[in-house]
Amino acid sequence: MTEQTATGGCLCGTVRYRASGPPSALSLCHCASCRRAAGAPSLAWVIFPEDKVEITSGAIAEFESSPGVTRGFCARCGTSLTYARANRPGLFDVTTASLDNPDAFSPTKEIWTEERLSWVTPHPTLPQFDQFSTRPTS
Repeated sequence: MTEQTATGGCLCGTVRYRASGPPSALSLCHCASCRRAAGAPSLAWVIFPEDKVEITSGAIAEFESSPGVTRGFCARCGTSLTYARANRPGLFDVTTASLDNPDAFSPTKEIWTEERLSWVTPHPTLPQFDQFSTRPTS
């Protein structure tokens, strides 16, 4: 049996990455920080173990968007690529839409729904969480 490999990168092709093995989580985030970082109404994430991801070309530029949170992007084209939290070591989040085959990694939950824009409709079959996926919406 071969190990699953996911590849992806930025719009201009400067930054490329590869992840091996199954993801730890697949989520659609509605928090204001993700929305602003992506310029979009929500942002889908695939979370892999950090030791299973490698940058295969280019370099990720980083920005500390809030204390303990670092967002990675391409310095050339601006594509949002990664997310890391200091209090969650060992995990490497990549933006689902930056994958070469994003359809293979559909979100399985929606998070930070308390910050969802009023004109965005919840997915009818996905679990909804007010914040992180440890606090479900009542």
